[in-house]
Amino acid sequence: MPPETLEFEEPIAVLLKEIEALGLLPRTDAHDREVESLRRRLDVVRANLYRSLTPWQRVLVARHPSRPGLIEFIPALFTNFFEIHGDRRFADDHAMMTGCADYKGQSVLLVGHIKGGDTKDKIFRNFGYARPEGYRKALRAMRLAEKFRRPILVFVDTPAAYPGVESEERGVAEAIAVNLRDMMLLDTPIIILVSGEGGSGGALGIAVGDRVLMQEFAIYSVIPPEGCAAILWRDQSKKVEAAAALKLTAPDLLKGGLIDEIVPEPAGGAHANPTAAAGLVDAALERVLAEVSAEDGDTRLARRYEKFRAMGRLGVDFVDEGG
Repeated sequence: MPPETLEFEEPIAVLLKEIEALGLLPRTDAHDREVESLRRRLDVVRANLYRSLTPWQRVLVARHPSRPGLIEFIPALFTNFFEIHGDRRFADDHAMMTGCADYKGQSVLLVGHIKGGDTKDKIFRNFGYARPEGYRKALRAMRLAEKFRRPILVFVDTPAAYPGVESEERGVAEAIAVNLRDMMLLDTPIIILVSGEGGSGGALGIAVGDRVLMQEFAIYSVIPPEGCAAILWRDQSKKVEAAAALKLTAPDLLKGGLIDEIVPEPAGGAHANPTAAAGLVDAALERVLAEVSAEDGDTRLARRYEKFRAMGRLGVDFVDEGG
């Protein structure tokens, strides 16, 4: 069954419907040739359409319900996954997944947000909005990884941290702040991949690492476009303008020095071909993990610190506080 098409993908939807209709007819050589011709045309239309996406269209792609994330990458890239549950203080947050796995013959720790699949699963996962216990669970697992010298691979995909009253009561801001501090000091390689939606502190709470990778059509922003529009314009319908102003696309963030590398996606986005998308992620993770693991601990920690200290600088010339 073809994935759900987005509002700007009408040309793709038309071709998919034609291919699906032909697939219901008895197979003949003529039908097979026509289907193959339509598939070639589909590839061209997808490539052309995705070559010039607007920032808002990239937001829609990053939020696509069929976009693969950590839970899809685990069976595709890892073996012997064993999930770690609970923060040992309050509860187990199902919006945040942690666990040990084998990757290319090496033991690693996986951490990431989970948005959920069908409606029941989305509710179970709180739509990817992690609570304080989720961030504390993640840090608990990361400290174990440091203790046993396991590299940490983080998959970021969340609209934001959960903003509910109970989340505030249990100290979500403090939990995120502690993660920011302690992840800066963890003496083990940490690789971050923004795989879908990197929203606000909810994303940053597990996104401090030696390398920050970002899939081509993912987004990473201080606030969702709708929230930005509501604050700046008092009008959520300005979300398209807000998406452009926020500079939340992978090319914008690479240019600004907030990420280190863009991981390409198949034509039509990761949701159009999850298997190919996993292969591209695999190649990037293997290479970057080898590079970071080759550094000694002191060098790695110093570079990690300088990397995040440099974020947000608009130029190289600064005036000292006393001058």
